[in-house]
Amino acid sequence: MTEKRIVVAGAGMVGCFVGGLLAAAGHRVTLLGRERVLMEIAEHGLTTDDFTGFFSRVSPGQLDLKVDPAVLGKAELILVTVRSGATARMAAEIAARAAPKAQVVSLQNGIDATVILQDALPDRDVRAGMVPFNVVPMGKGRFHRASSGDIVIGPGPGDLARVLSVPGLKVTESAEIFEFQAGKLVLNLTNALNALSGLTLRGMLLDRSWRRLIADQSAEALAVYRAAGLTAQLPISLPIRLLPPVLRLPTVVFRTIAARMLTIDPLARTSTAYDLVAGRPTEVEAFQGAILRLAGARGVAVPLNARVMDLIRAAEAKGAHQPGLTPEAVRG
Repeated sequence: MTEKRIVVAGAGMVGCFVGGLLAAAGHRVTLLGRERVLMEIAEHGLTTDDFTGFFSRVSPGQLDLKVDPAVLGKAELILVTVRSGATARMAAEIAARAAPKAQVVSLQNGIDATVILQDALPDRDVRAGMVPFNVVPMGKGRFHRASSGDIVIGPGPGDLARVLSVPGLKVTESAEIFEFQAGKLVLNLTNALNALSGLTLRGMLLDRSWRRLIADQSAEALAVYRAAGLTAQLPISLPIRLLPPVLRLPTVVFRTIAARMLTIDPLARTSTAYDLVAGRPTEVEAFQGAILRLAGARGVAVPLNARVMDLIRAAEAKGAHQPGLTPEAVRG
């Protein structure tokens, strides 16, 4: 294995999970993040596990835990995992502090973060990435992968995907990375619905009324993509045009089809659900907001996506809570 000095810029759920696996494999990993998260890891170490029974743990001494972005100056590889709204600020820190040859990979939600990084770092190797799985924070430094899928990154010089592929983590390169990001965005529209429902992701997907709502929201997004001439690819073995009709199937049929394509364990909730409960701003601007911006530019009506975004904004304004809405209440 080619050992890398890696800085994970944003020690959240995905950042801690990926960083922990890379450190366990022998890479020199620095987690750059908030003091609250880093203090938890400093006390308990960093445990990564998942729905398959996979388990890995690194001691605090196997990680460098930093709150000061000056540590970016030591990086050979920077994995950007900050929330989408913090991308421009992190891009400025990288531009000011990181070595020109340091590679940058965005493992963020949405389709805009990579563009922001590339615009701010025009002479660097900056790549898009798509993370298909959910990570659940379990407390005491434990991060649990609660759904299936492998990370995809854009192509570039060197063997970066091989370097990042370690036990518990598979990474592949694809020239179709934007298509994967666009497909993941359609799936990420479900994040807001999951947050509004108060249900687990699995519980919501086994409720046909919620699936119909997900299908209708997805269909709006696909109509926008068609109007914009964009193609998209799901990180599961299903053509994206079939996503809405499959979601609308009776539960017994849907359950059988879904089981062949992905695994979601009972613990899985979306990041937006955790944000609302914690009283944090969500990433709805990178999800429904992205669809609304594309729709506005093409003159396509997306009333359900607009309604969901308004509901999330209203929920954010109320502070930490779980809305517990029904599908009918979401539709209005």
